[in-house]
Amino acid sequence: MDQVSRNAARGHILVVDDDELFRESVSTNLIDAGYSTDAFADGSTAVDYLTRGPNGDMVADIVLLDWKMPGMTGIEVLQRLRTEKIDIPVIFLTVLSDQIFEEAGLLGGAVDFIEKSRSFSILLKRIELILSGYKAKQAVQSVADAGQDAVKIGDITLRYDSRRALWKNQNVGLTLTEFNIVAYLIEHSDRDVSYREIYDIVHGEGFMAGDGEIGYRTNVRAFIKRIRQKFRDLDMDFTQITNYPGFGYRWRNGSEQ
Repeated sequence: MDQVSRNAARGHILVVDDDELFRESVSTNLIDAGYSTDAFADGSTAVDYLTRGPNGDMVADIVLLDWKMPGMTGIEVLQRLRTEKIDIPVIFLTVLSDQIFEEAGLLGGAVDFIEKSRSFSILLKRIELILSGYKAKQAVQSVADAGQDAVKIGDITLRYDSRRALWKNQNVGLTLTEFNIVAYLIEHSDRDVSYREIYDIVHGEGFMAGDGEIGYRTNVRAFIKRIRQKFRDLDMDFTQITNYPGFGYRWRNGSEQ
């Protein structure tokens, strides 16, 4: 696709899948939805494209990546990209039997898993949510780089100078630790944040209380429950903090269907 067409698109998406029919179907639907695409039949070709890139430019906004491919598998592609410091959001496309590998993929840096049997409308909604989260992360980073004190994303304002969160211009009344958790979720709203990451915010990296993994997950769930309640005391329709069962939480900048 030419550069003019890419600039006019909603975003540029790579589709990496060895199933030709599936690859072409997803690509066609994405183009109809206003995105530009490039498609690859194997992982190694996609890696070469992403690591070299035309003129060294960022060449994609999201990568849709098949989990099972001959040669270089999806998880191997992801590991290579992260080794090369390529931080493009990756969504794994899987079949039902692949779900047992989700945590490994998420910990490796993927932002989502979507079953191939799901409708295209579900995939499209996930793409929109992830791009929204990625833009929010960039907005937070821009504020930090500029040395500013506050950032507003949607209905929430984070005031880093006073460690206060405002929801629809009302003070949420978070404690310092609760503010740090909310800020971290928003700063990483392009992906799911693990229980362990949130626990480290509360207690410091490497700390482990009694009861092992079950204990720290219980601890994190208690913090998230209190935080959600404080937001819901101001807005009963608050649903931005969503749970990824068995893994952690994500801040959603919009509602998921």
